[in-house]
Amino acid sequence: MQVVGYRTETATDAPALLLASDDTVEREPLTPGAALSFSLGDRWCAGAVDDDDHYACDRPGAPYCDQHTSRWPCARCTGNCDRPLANCREEHAVYLAAFAPDVFKIGVTKSGRLRTRLREQGADRAAHVHTVSDGRIARQLEAEYAEEIPDRVRVPTKVAGLDESVDETAWAELLDGFEVLETFSFDYGLDLDARPVPETLLSGTVRGVQGRVLVLDRGGTTYAVDLRELVGYGVTREATDRRLQSSLGSFS
Repeated sequence: MQVVGYRTETATDAPALLLASDDTVEREPLTPGAALSFSLGDRWCAGAVDDDDHYACDRPGAPYCDQHTSRWPCARCTGNCDRPLANCREEHAVYLAAFAPDVFKIGVTKSGRLRTRLREQGADRAAHVHTVSDGRIARQLEAEYAEEIPDRVRVPTKVAGLDESVDETAWAELLDGFEVLETFSFDYGLDLDARPVPETLLSGTVRGVQGRVLVLDRGGTTYAVDLRELVGYGVTREATDRRLQSSLGSFS
């Protein structure tokens, strides 16, 4: 059995891991309170997933080999293009996202995916600041704002603030420079009183998922797991027995 992907929370679906066995994909729900008991083995290319079908690949590249690495053409686009994709011609939203305590980013997405995109990223707060007619204009605005506001936030930075609240003063000061169309506030139910320990494991009790960060309780310690770092691992249904870093609180 291999971890071949994951799904973040949407309005209709709970977060889940995608596990493949015998070319078939099954979902492992990551709902609060769920008990996970998997040991991680070797890691190799996760191949490709098409609905419930899995197309395996035995190449060593992880999480994907060169042949299965998809390169999203819009990832680094700054609007200097001729709108080559159908999506480029759809209405887009430009947004600001806040990650506790005081990390902010600028971003763009199709208007109909705004709330979903914010939850995918694990934003604590957000503000919709522009609606534009197509993706090229959105990317041009993003590139302009990115000279002062980052357009990406790394997962370790997000993990570092999971136990904190958004700095309301800093957030309000940022929004003062924009004509805000709508604001959002998200609660992922993690209820943390200390920063979780970053780790790559799949054994413990699910506390919750924020963006692509899975939070697990195990042995008196709370761990933060980047779901992407699990993709490609072969797994067996048994609790891990390897030695893990523990939080100071686990000894009290």
